[in-house]
Amino acid sequence: MQILRAEELGMCFGVRDALAAIDAIKEPTKVTIHGELVHNPEVLAQLDRRGFHRSAEHSRPIPATPAVLVTAHGISERERERLRAAGKQILDTTCPLVRKVHEVARALERTGHRVIVIGKHDHVEVRGITEDLRDPIVLGSAADVGTWPESRFGIVCQTTSQEATVVPIVAAVRAANRHASVQFVDTVCSPTRARVAALEDLLPKVDALVVVGGRDSNNTQKLVLTGERYGLPVLHVENASELRPEWFLGCRRLGLTAGTSTLPATIEAVYARLRAIAAAEPRESAPERRAAEPARHPLVG
Repeated sequence: MQILRAEELGMCFGVRDALAAIDAIKEPTKVTIHGELVHNPEVLAQLDRRGFHRSAEHSRPIPATPAVLVTAHGISERERERLRAAGKQILDTTCPLVRKVHEVARALERTGHRVIVIGKHDHVEVRGITEDLRDPIVLGSAADVGTWPESRFGIVCQTTSQEATVVPIVAAVRAANRHASVQFVDTVCSPTRARVAALEDLLPKVDALVVVGGRDSNNTQKLVLTGERYGLPVLHVENASELRPEWFLGCRRLGLTAGTSTLPATIEAVYARLRAIAAAEPRESAPERRAAEPARHPLVG
């Protein structure tokens, strides 16, 4: 089995910078992380071991610690002011590309647009964007689109959205609201776009795909969906321990990619495990093996 890695995969600069900021904190027990720093259970376990406090993403109690760390996903200005009013020191690791979405959305509203956010309704990034807006609309798919009375709409995207999702939603908004002016500002982040493009380049070259990343990670889920839409068997794992040799029977060329919150060490561990699985395969050729014992690829189900 040959293992082909996507040209662009794994951690983005926003997550990298957030982790660097966390590493520099000398007294973790005095800091509460506002939600999940990244949607990656391995990283979260490391933070817990260091003694950081964490507040639930959908819970709003004022932390007991003197400092609160804002994650790369960002928070609303309303929430930021609430924490400051409670006397908390704010350590801000908001990704600059997420900050840009906040700025664009508020600017659209100031110029008279009703703002539409393309993204997951319950995602922390989307909540941070919408909390500063008067009457935003959140759209997860084209099926959510309606006809609204306003004459001006401004559309932005959650940074980890995919073009395959965004394009039909924008088209549906315009079709259902022909009476209105619709301004679309593409705020999908460049690392997300690069990883999807690299994966799309990889897919025609492989028989199956392994995607590494947290199961709650939106951009990782999008990579999984990209592989599935292409028609490939896709295996989503969080770490190397989840790999089983029997899953790869009959696979000749395996693709590997990873979400933007996946640690480089995790990717390398998965890659090393896959190479070990490939090295342990029977010596006979794949065509001979299939002729002797025809089998459907286990990943297909």
